[in-house]
Amino acid sequence: MKTRIFLAGHHGMVGSAIMRKLQLCEDVIPVTRPKNELDLLNQAAVDQFFQETQIDEVYLAAARVGGIHANNSLPADFIYENLTIQSNVISSAFRAGIRKLLFLGSSCIYPRETAQPIKEEQLLTGKLELTNEPYAIAKIAGIKLCESFNRQHGLDYRSVMPTNLYGINDNFNPLNSHVIPAMINKFHAAKVRRLAKVECWGSGLPKREFLHVDDLADACVHVMNISENRLNSVISPMQSHINVGTEDEYSISELAILIAEVVGFYGEIEWDTSKPDGTMRKLLDSSKLKDLGWTSTIPLKQGLASTYDWYLKNIEYLRF
Repeated sequence: MKTRIFLAGHHGMVGSAIMRKLQLCEDVIPVTRPKNELDLLNQAAVDQFFQETQIDEVYLAAARVGGIHANNSLPADFIYENLTIQSNVISSAFRAGIRKLLFLGSSCIYPRETAQPIKEEQLLTGKLELTNEPYAIAKIAGIKLCESFNRQHGLDYRSVMPTNLYGINDNFNPLNSHVIPAMINKFHAAKVRRLAKVECWGSGLPKREFLHVDDLADACVHVMNISENRLNSVISPMQSHINVGTEDEYSISELAILIAEVVGFYGEIEWDTSKPDGTMRKLLDSSKLKDLGWTSTIPLKQGLASTYDWYLKNIEYLRF
């Protein structure tokens, strides 16, 4: 029989990538609901959905997300909405008898100052980056919620912690987008307007790791298809989360040069050092996932090129 998988957040960048991956699986029936039919902030509605709909597994990709500006401007929205969505979905899935669930987290869960590359065991060993602390706390709570249901009820709720993501269906709004879509939008606009220079936030010195969203989707399905015995041979049965990254890092200035090249902007790049940098370095140790048989396959420049190509084809429909 085919596995019925409820994918929460299927319209977002991550959710839509997972949907594309699940649609390639012949033994899977993806189940989705648009927001106007199922409000994940409404516990009673989520409970009713799970009680009335036969679901075997859940992929929880629904979240309130954004870049530094959005996190700084809307901290209450970020912590409240993420805590509420994940608590509603995870608890309702449990009450409906669903034993298997995947929670999508973020690498911002780890301390601002910590050893690099970052191992899963470094969670809760130091202070968080202040610019996205409310979002990070919500994601940490989601991990611990999964672990607690596993401990108390013997469930199989897993979490993946992706590094910085980019790709098809990203958010290109200059006020709340992440660094790659923000830069693509800036450099493209500068090229079209024939500007001599582009101004970017911060010093350009922080280093980041970037993962194409299609790689993440592939990793999510891979993680969910690993047997419990195999998974528990690599990570602790009481530890639900596992890092997903490329283990390659680039400075933000190197990223800007790559994006300018892909877009075709040949002007000057200036850095506004009055704007925040965020964490200076954040590289995940993804060796456990590698031991479980998965590695990324999309190089950064190739991923940027395909993302920009999609951007050009969909620019009139993008979220600005």
